[in-house]
Amino acid sequence: MIPNASDILVRTEHLTKIYPDGHVNALRDVSLEIRRGEYVAIMGPSGSGKSTLLSMLGALDRPTSGEVYFEGEPLSRMSNLDRFRSEKIGFVFQSFYLLPTLSALENVQIPMFEGKLPPKERVERAKELLAAVNMSHRADHLPTKLSVGERQRVAIARSLANDPVLLFGDEPTGNLDTKTADTILALFERLHQKSGVTLVIVTHSDEVAAHAGRTIHIRDGQVAEDIYAEQVSKSA
Repeated sequence: MIPNASDILVRTEHLTKIYPDGHVNALRDVSLEIRRGEYVAIMGPSGSGKSTLLSMLGALDRPTSGEVYFEGEPLSRMSNLDRFRSEKIGFVFQSFYLLPTLSALENVQIPMFEGKLPPKERVERAKELLAAVNMSHRADHLPTKLSVGERQRVAIARSLANDPVLLFGDEPTGNLDTKTADTILALFERLHQKSGVTLVIVTHSDEVAAHAGRTIHIRDGQVAEDIYAEQVSKSA
């Protein structure tokens, strides 16, 4: 079924990214669409261009040529990409990036500092988010007093602070043991089902990708395969 234009959240047209140092062609003429509410895994070997693609989709970097459209609007024409990211997009990285001198509760509030919420409401919102990731009991702890898995849960809570419509994860379970990774993946699934947020996860792990409804394989900067879960189940 061909999606309606309103169903398409992110679209790329002929996306190319060339890094001048070493003349690395990280992306080559990539065109794809991601619909609202999808759970997408982007896979590929090291150096394939998967993280570069995430950076383009999330407006963290600009393409050499081609265009990224968000809700039909080209990112190249947006005057304030910082505001766009803070209002529309959440990011979860492998390395957490929590500020070591702030508590879990304070770290979750960071994306809200530039918003309109008064301090009291900001704190309440952060408490709600920590509760959603089962971290209420650790709200006053510094990152150094948290386990690796707990830090990632705080990072996920922070990524949801401004109620994004699109959530990116760049190897979000890469630093976690198997049991903790399973807990984080279950959390992603719960958030996806409950809030309907669109999830795009970059991973090298087949186990992580198995949780997604669609897997895009990137090789040598190009889309090599684009597989939906129902296609896999039919062929099994």
